[in-house]
Amino acid sequence: MASAIIGGLLSAGYDPKRLCAVDPSEAALAKLRALGLSELGTQPSQGFKNCELVVLAVKPQLMAAAAKGIKHHLSAHTAVMSVAAGISVNALKTQLANASLPVVRCMPNTPALVGAGASGLFASPEITAEQRAGIESVMGVVGTTVWLEEENHIDVVTAISGSGPAYFFAFMEAMITAGEKLGLDQQTASQLTLQTALGAAKLATQGSDAVSELRRNVTSPGGTTERALESFDQDNLAQLVDRGMQACLARAQEMAKEFG
Repeated sequence: MASAIIGGLLSAGYDPKRLCAVDPSEAALAKLRALGLSELGTQPSQGFKNCELVVLAVKPQLMAAAAKGIKHHLSAHTAVMSVAAGISVNALKTQLANASLPVVRCMPNTPALVGAGASGLFASPEITAEQRAGIESVMGVVGTTVWLEEENHIDVVTAISGSGPAYFFAFMEAMITAGEKLGLDQQTASQLTLQTALGAAKLATQGSDAVSELRRNVTSPGGTTERALESFDQDNLAQLVDRGMQACLARAQEMAKEFG
């Protein structure tokens, strides 16, 4: 996710000299150096204290170690944004030893890698309007952003968009497999499935009709689409999706307890 954000900022015209990165992996730093970043290291440098925004793009189980490594390098004007699932605002403040730290939790998703991400954001009360605008600008380079009024809604975002790409990938996998069973070769079935998914998403995002209306527009009475949708209904597709998202939400809430 850090690479996606950095790549998006550079593509948007940000000066690489405005960006710095800390990573224990020399291989990761070498890739960033190739992108033009010069202030890099395995530990925070002196210039780290001048950062307006620090993004903690680490796995939840690594957050404590990451926080320990930077907590003495944060200035009073620095905002911190975490993309780690399950780590609450209060937990971040505790780990960073600063109860008044401006903190934002962010739940992005993997399409950010191609500039088509969807991110949910929740800000602590200390975040100023200027900081909020800056963070929205940063995350805007990798996709759509929405601000949440309640912190626990981050878990709902996880169930919808954070984990959501995998749901669509699974459905695409099933369509490709079905196409092969019906006689197409794998390449043809894949090409048709992926382009159909892309086209449907574009139609839904760029048009003015609701998704339900778009579905009805494709479904002629007594036609082929209607027969397929009737089969999905018989297998309770909507209930299946609901149960899956409920399970995802429950796991997100469990992680919040584990790491909070």
